[in-house]
Amino acid sequence: MRLVGGRLRGKLLTVPEGLAIRPTADRARENLFNILEHGRAAKLVGLRLNGAHVLDAFAGTGALGLETFSRGAARVTFMDNTRMARRVLELNIAACKAGDSVDIRDCDVTNPPLAPAPADLVFLDPPYGADLLVPALEALEKRGWHKDSTLIVAECGANEALTLPDFLVERDRRRYGAAQFILLSHRMPTD
Repeated sequence: MRLVGGRLRGKLLTVPEGLAIRPTADRARENLFNILEHGRAAKLVGLRLNGAHVLDAFAGTGALGLETFSRGAARVTFMDNTRMARRVLELNIAACKAGDSVDIRDCDVTNPPLAPAPADLVFLDPPYGADLLVPALEALEKRGWHKDSTLIVAECGANEALTLPDFLVERDRRRYGAAQFILLSHRMPTD
């Protein structure tokens, strides 16, 4: 697995063997970042990756957050509470020389700490079929991790249904093989 864009394009990332961590495939990540940089949903909320504060929740290898770092994000916060993920994440952060620009939170995403400031972009990639997406969305909102102009990218299995909390609206949805990305933001007066 490698970073697909930005100043670290081509940088190889460590991926553990087995099924405990399921990183987002390079091709799907490349398509997702094209949407984040040029798509309607990103334009609607005014997302700019350069200088952004990003939250990569259920971080695993950290590929999504490190991809934003490669593309100019100012700060990336990673959340994961598994020992294997944190070990791999630390290796990948060191390989990208991102140490001063990142924060690793050893926590349950459904019970996160208070946010020091809301993120501009949030990635949520929980284990497929674990029913953690909605509880995580609600918990992160209550603890201040997203705001009205935050774009949220929820990744889940291609056949998983998602009933959104009332404060969120679906802006886009894309399917890539066994995965789907659902782009969300807070409701706006025009919704």
